[in-house]
Amino acid sequence: MISDELKTLIQLFSKLPGLGPRSGKRIALHLLQNRTTTLPALTESLQIVGVKVQDCTICGNLDSQDPCTLCQDPRRDPSVICIVESVADLWALERTASYKGHYHVLGGILSALDGIGPEDLRLPSLLSRCQAGGVQEVILALNATVEGQTTSHYLTERLKDLGISQVSSLARGVPVGGELDYLDEGTLSAALLSRRMM
Repeated sequence: MISDELKTLIQLFSKLPGLGPRSGKRIALHLLQNRTTTLPALTESLQIVGVKVQDCTICGNLDSQDPCTLCQDPRRDPSVICIVESVADLWALERTASYKGHYHVLGGILSALDGIGPEDLRLPSLLSRCQAGGVQEVILALNATVEGQTTSHYLTERLKDLGISQVSSLARGVPVGGELDYLDEGTLSAALLSRRMM
């Protein structure tokens, strides 16, 4: 009923994060039903992105220039580096418009189960940035998972060995608009431990 070419397209869309077979079918059908407008623009955009967008050699962000726009921005504070797991995390922090330092994308987190060790992350470039001098604070903005916490502890030790004494992490706890009755015990415990004076 469905041609091999269309099956392949649906399977490719289904492999994208957050999508499954049904979403893959809907996207493929939408593109084919709009093949004169949407499909050519998408095809052209994918080709341009594939050629022009690259990893920033300093922070690991994705941009069409190297170093990236964020690393070249003279208004950003080079004495503060925020470490994130992925470019998606960097973009999430940038959406807040409340952080004006530099970033470093690790490209993953430590995970013994998945066989990901320190050598699999972008640690050498981070450590060389810190050794070059001028870095006064490192913010660990990693996920609140076991692997994220393990990575944070590992990085804290490595950074302290380099003389970076101001290593901080994002606060954990009650989200804005959250009701205590609906929160899990781990979130409530983190909120109690991260409490601050009013």
